[in-house]
Amino acid sequence: MKKIAIIGASGHGKVVADIAKKNGYDEIVFLDDNSAVRECGGYPVVGKSVLAGELGCDVFVGIGNAAVRQQMQEALEASGVSIPRLVHPRAVVADDAAIGAGTVIMAGAVVNSGTTVGKGCIINTCASVDHDCQLEDYVHVSVGAHLAGTVTVGQRTWIGIGAVVSNNLSIVGDCMLGAGTVVAKHIEEAGTYVGVPARKMK
Repeated sequence: MKKIAIIGASGHGKVVADIAKKNGYDEIVFLDDNSAVRECGGYPVVGKSVLAGELGCDVFVGIGNAAVRQQMQEALEASGVSIPRLVHPRAVVADDAAIGAGTVIMAGAVVNSGTTVGKGCIINTCASVDHDCQLEDYVHVSVGAHLAGTVTVGQRTWIGIGAVVSNNLSIVGDCMLGAGTVVAKHIEEAGTYVGVPARKMK
């Protein structure tokens, strides 16, 4: 019996659960600090997140907020809990790509050769990360976003839905790129960026 507990009974957690099932987990449960939530995607919520270390199974943080995801995953790591990486069987991941613990790669996503994806990242549905990219920890590449080759993304940065990043560029940590944003030059200052080309919001 292969069991996993997912922290975060939400829409994102529901997708994580489906991928976990496709990765061979026979028993799936949720943990959530909202005691009013009893189930998610047909799976039971068995308690709050503080129980994660007591269940004796793999644990995955299925929370979209990068800062919260980082805090929870690092606490789990410190306590010795096993944190898997979850890759949808219909994602395409190069044999030499390095994928960190706690990262989920969703259906239709592509991660190409020479790329490193840190821990606790989200490569969402139909997103693509091309060759030789470096994604630091807790990055989220949203649905349908595309990173060209040799892009570096700093930790906790959120690449919005449908955003495009041109090749050979770097984006610092703690940025948010709005939906459809096009990045055509380096982003060296944390903040929220929108538009074509990307510009920082004041």
